[in-house]
Amino acid sequence: MSGFAAVDVIRTKRDRGELSGEQIDWVIGAYTRGEVAEEQMSALLMAILLNGMTGAEIAHWTTAMINSGIRMDLSRVGRPTVDKHSTGGVGDKISLPLAPLVAACGAAVPQLSGRGLGHTGGTLDKMESIAGWRATMSPAEMIAQLSSVGAVICAASADLAPADRKLYALRDVTGTVESIPMIAASIMSKKIAEGTASLVLDVKVGSGAFMKDAGRAAELARTMVELGARAGVRTSALLTDMSTPLGRAVGNAVEVAESVEVLAGGGPADVVELTVALAREMVALAGLDADPAAVLASGRAMDSWRAMVAAQGGDPDAALPTPRYTEQVSADESGVIQRVDALAVGVAAWRLGAGRERREHDVQAAAGILCLVTPGDTVTVGQPLFELHTDTADRFPAALANLAGAVVVGSPDDAVERPPLVMDVIRQH
Repeated sequence: MSGFAAVDVIRTKRDRGELSGEQIDWVIGAYTRGEVAEEQMSALLMAILLNGMTGAEIAHWTTAMINSGIRMDLSRVGRPTVDKHSTGGVGDKISLPLAPLVAACGAAVPQLSGRGLGHTGGTLDKMESIAGWRATMSPAEMIAQLSSVGAVICAASADLAPADRKLYALRDVTGTVESIPMIAASIMSKKIAEGTASLVLDVKVGSGAFMKDAGRAAELARTMVELGARAGVRTSALLTDMSTPLGRAVGNAVEVAESVEVLAGGGPADVVELTVALAREMVALAGLDADPAAVLASGRAMDSWRAMVAAQGGDPDAALPTPRYTEQVSADESGVIQRVDALAVGVAAWRLGAGRERREHDVQAAAGILCLVTPGDTVTVGQPLFELHTDTADRFPAALANLAGAVVVGSPDDAVERPPLVMDVIRQH
């Protein structure tokens, strides 16, 4: 007998008490083994959402989730390890150019990534639009690639924080996704279990982000930075704007194409700016003396990209999938673009087939949207605003409905106020 009962743990948190380390260890372990019922864990998650957790509780909850599975050892890689995690956004393809750039600076980047759900795209879905590329790797293959190439983008194995996998699915269906302690523990348990020595978090704020409110985004960032510090992982967080889509491309293959443009020395200015800003933070945490902007300009990051793609069976020279059908959305008034709503664009891309409603659904590699304007641009009547891509034409009406009102046009006299791309940086004390 354990000496614990699920109902007592629920009551403690329901009554705004603090869970002990022993209670947390027991409930996470028992739930992962199937000994705590789904309805009991649902009640506990709701109590946590409503009543919060102390820093000590969040740290212990995170450790218990790590201890539910394996912890990878990257000490044999031979380079300083540093990873990046984004809380997700629209057009957020930053991992694709960033991992090879930081590898070209001398670090090893173990980018364990996920798939898209809803309007935020998944890194693995994007990479899978490259012919032959595979997402699944064994830990031994991953370590070998980190040693030789310096970067890997792959799926997390099922035995890395398995408690999180089970809890994530339950949070999704019980209205408890928004709990900051649970978001922080979910992200950090996987990243700490992955074995990286340093971690940079890209916490998105704005209409296309999970966190719409800057105050809550900063709270989440501080919570995760503190969890990293407690676990001995050098961690910092950038709060970045996600009110407007990042770059021009939103989707799968179109985002890969834009990432390659950045690696080739071009690409949209905001994608380049954020890639370099995150790379600088990662290189600093890894203790390396390199200038990511200079490395990007040198072409060495493109070499790392090609090596990374090829090492996972992909053909870096293969043509990317193109859509069967395209359609344009044009301006119905002239003026200056005041706003391009990230959420509306993200949902429209999802409707076109770039994302999935349920985890088991497939995505279309060629589906997505090209944003042809950005805030501050001058447009005239009839000028194209968006180009829509899909393989199934009957998806256009829903996507077009989502884009209605996505672009706000004002007079040339109206000032266009855009927040800085990097709004704040939160570091360990």
